[in-house]
Amino acid sequence: MKRRNVLVFDAHELLTEQLPLVVAADQTIHYFKSVPAAQKMLARDHCSVGLVVLDVLTPALQEEVERMIANAPMTEWIGIVSPDSLASRDFQTFILNAFHDFHTLPIEPRRLAMSVGHACGKARMRQALVCENDEAGRFGICGISPVMVKFFRQLDKVLGTELPVLLGGESGTGKELVARAIHNYSLRSSKPFVVVNCGAIPINLIQSELFGHEKGAFTGAAQRKIGSIEAANGGVLFLDEIGDLPLAMQVNLLRVLQEQAITRLGSTQSIPVDFRLVAATHVDLQEAIRDGRFREDLFYRLNVIHMQLPPLRERVGDVRLLAERVLRNFSSGSTRRKVSGFTAEAIGAMELFNWPGNVRELINRVHRAVVMSDSKLITAADLGLANFVQESQGVTLDAARASFERDIIESSLRANGNNVSKAAQQLGVSRVTLYRGINKFNIELNSKLPSPIKTGICQT
Repeated sequence: MKRRNVLVFDAHELLTEQLPLVVAADQTIHYFKSVPAAQKMLARDHCSVGLVVLDVLTPALQEEVERMIANAPMTEWIGIVSPDSLASRDFQTFILNAFHDFHTLPIEPRRLAMSVGHACGKARMRQALVCENDEAGRFGICGISPVMVKFFRQLDKVLGTELPVLLGGESGTGKELVARAIHNYSLRSSKPFVVVNCGAIPINLIQSELFGHEKGAFTGAAQRKIGSIEAANGGVLFLDEIGDLPLAMQVNLLRVLQEQAITRLGSTQSIPVDFRLVAATHVDLQEAIRDGRFREDLFYRLNVIHMQLPPLRERVGDVRLLAERVLRNFSSGSTRRKVSGFTAEAIGAMELFNWPGNVRELINRVHRAVVMSDSKLITAADLGLANFVQESQGVTLDAARASFERDIIESSLRANGNNVSKAAQQLGVSRVTLYRGINKFNIELNSKLPSPIKTGICQT
């Protein structure tokens, strides 16, 4: 039986007698009277659950506790508090943001035992999620960065609906992969998945491509053709680069979404269709609406659920994971060469590179490197990143990454008036994760605003 570590911070030893009634046979208790001592243990070993007794809470102690929680994102935290402290709205905000659950003093051992058990289960699921993403890629999509974990949670919710989805994000971020996941993990998975690239079809053919045509509908129409919308009946229709759809076709698509029926070119017969629509774009459709290039009524039909894929440069920790997965998949299918990995220099170059073409560019560079490499390890030169490495000589990977992270955090905090919650939302991370970054780089929040680190209050 694998034992689970449970950390207890209890400065005044209020739980010593009740703890034997709380812990299960597979749980090991680690008891601490100070936050620094608890942090040392967390730096060495993983704890599934942390119990924090806050019978008396000072601003300094709250700051310490927030830092401890921020530095242990894989731990599920349970607060044990004085009933009187819950009268404070600011304290309630602190509890809601920091803890999986909370209990009031004096504790009820049976209830706390159940809470610890549930938290252990959640911690196991969190670790399994990370392992699943690391080894195979959840939904066929690799990623363990905070922004991708958040994206996977959103995708989980989307799978259980039939509503239209609009995918945003830069070119090469994997929008078609997400659309396929929405199809493959839904009740429509046994039905067709039809892809239409709205920007790749000539204007004079796009109506026929989407709606189909009857024999003789126009010159060259020698036989009936089923359009993409009709072909997707029962399944999922993915309209890629929807922003490039001509205005005349936008009107027709809107009518299909309203009436759930299509009419082939050259026919007057209405054909019922049932499909789930997923659309994608790399352009700002609201700006396109203002410029008269996109219909506002169609936008609202499409934008029922909006999902934004983060660019690769914001996916801290994912580049190496993605590169190694691409290498494994490509090498296993190649009989000509066997490349086993990347040099340290190549990994450093990939981590520092800005990846303007996102995941698609990474895939292409790794594929080319497998073919061109003269050794079993891919170098930065094989990836076409030799000049980038030479420009970076004298700067360590850790220093460059730290500088980038600090700049991004400071920029977001300034843009959001030091509102930690808004900055975390903009960066696509949790509030606790952002606090971890603030603590890591000793970022001083603007003195004109009360500091969430000092007060524990989240400005709204």
